[in-house]
Amino acid sequence: MTQTFRRDAERFADEIKELRMTIHRHPEMGNHEYRTAELVERYLNGLGITTKRVLDTAVVGMLRCDNEDSESGSAKTVAIRADMDALPLSEITGASFASEVPGVMHACGHDVHTAAALGAARLLSEHRGALKGNVIFLFEPDEEGNGGAERMVREGCLDGVTAVFGAHVSPDLPAGHIGVRYGKFYAASDMFRVEVKGVTSHGATREKGIDALGATAEMITELLALPAKVTQDKCVLNVGKMESGTVGNIMPGEAVFEGIIRTLGTETRKKMEDEFRKTVEKVAEKTGTSVEIDYVHSYPGVVNEGRMTSLAEETAKQIFGEANVHIIEEPTMTTEDFGCFLDKTPGSFYHIGAGCSLPLHNPAFLPEENVAVELSLMHANLIWSYLMK
Repeated sequence: MTQTFRRDAERFADEIKELRMTIHRHPEMGNHEYRTAELVERYLNGLGITTKRVLDTAVVGMLRCDNEDSESGSAKTVAIRADMDALPLSEITGASFASEVPGVMHACGHDVHTAAALGAARLLSEHRGALKGNVIFLFEPDEEGNGGAERMVREGCLDGVTAVFGAHVSPDLPAGHIGVRYGKFYAASDMFRVEVKGVTSHGATREKGIDALGATAEMITELLALPAKVTQDKCVLNVGKMESGTVGNIMPGEAVFEGIIRTLGTETRKKMEDEFRKTVEKVAEKTGTSVEIDYVHSYPGVVNEGRMTSLAEETAKQIFGEANVHIIEEPTMTTEDFGCFLDKTPGSFYHIGAGCSLPLHNPAFLPEENVAVELSLMHANLIWSYLMK
C-alpha cells in the first residue's frame, strides 16, 4: 500500500496543506480550541467518519472497518493522536498564512500535527473497505498547558484501543526524515514548592532565632547534587525561584523555594521524589526548621514500546528510505503528555523533520508546508501496517 498511499497523498496534498494553513492562521490557546475542533469535526464527518466531542474542545473520530470483525467487536483498533493548541507568542515568520490572532501562534507545530492526522484520515478513508480494523483519531486540547491526554483517557477515549501512535515535528531533522527512539524518550515532569519555617531574630543575635534562609540554602545545595546520586540516566533538578528576608540585619524566619524535576522512567521518577523528600526533611531536622512540601506530578514522560517502535521504524524506511530514518540516540529532557496514552496502551511516538532549524516555541518557527503531507503519509502507512499484520 505504500505506493498507493503515496499517490493518494500527492492527489490530496493541496487539501492537506490548506488544512494546515487554515489552522495556522487561526491559532487557539489550550481548552479554547473551539474553531479548530469544529474544523476537525466538519472535515471528518465529510469523510464519513463519526465524531464525538469530549472535554469541551477535544474531538474523537472513529473510522470503522467494513467487516464482520468490526460488527462483532473483535477487530483491532488503533489510535493516532494530534494536539491542537497554540502558544502565547507573537508570530514573526512572515508567512502568507501567518497567525491572524494577536499574541497567539502555532510555534510548536501543532497545526502540522492536526492537519496530518486529518490527512491520514483522508488517505485511510479512501480504503476503508480493505481495512482489517478500526481507527480512532484523537484530537487533544491543552497539551502545552495542563494537558488533555490524561483527561481524555479518563473519559474512555482509549477504551478498546490496542495500539496508539503519535508524532512531533523536529527542528533537529531535515524535512523528509523520520526519527525513532526505543524505550525512554521524553522526561517525566514534576514541580515542587517548599516552605521553610524558622524563627525570626535580629541578625546580631542569631542564637535567638532559627535561620530559615540558611536552612534553605543547605537544602538547595544538597538537592542539586541528587540527580548524580540517584541515576546514571539523564536527570534534571532545577531550583528556579527562592524568596526570603526583608533587610540585611534581620535573620529571616521564613523562606520559600520552587523548581522542577525531570526524570526518565517510572523507577527513577519515584526514587527522585523519595530522595527529594528525605533530603529536605533531613536538613530541616538538622537545622531545627519545619517544612511544608508541595510536590506536584505532571506529565509521566514518554516510554516507547519496542514492537510498536520497530513497526514505526520499518514503515518509515519503506516510505522515506533507510538513509532518511534515524535512531535517536539520546532522550530529551523536555516533556510531552503523550505518555499518558502510552501508560494505558502500547504504542510509539516518533519525530518528523520540520525543515526549520529554529527551536520549538520560537516566534519564527515555521515547518515547511509539505511536512503535513509527509506526516499524513507516515501515519496512514503505519496504521495500515499495524492493522493488516
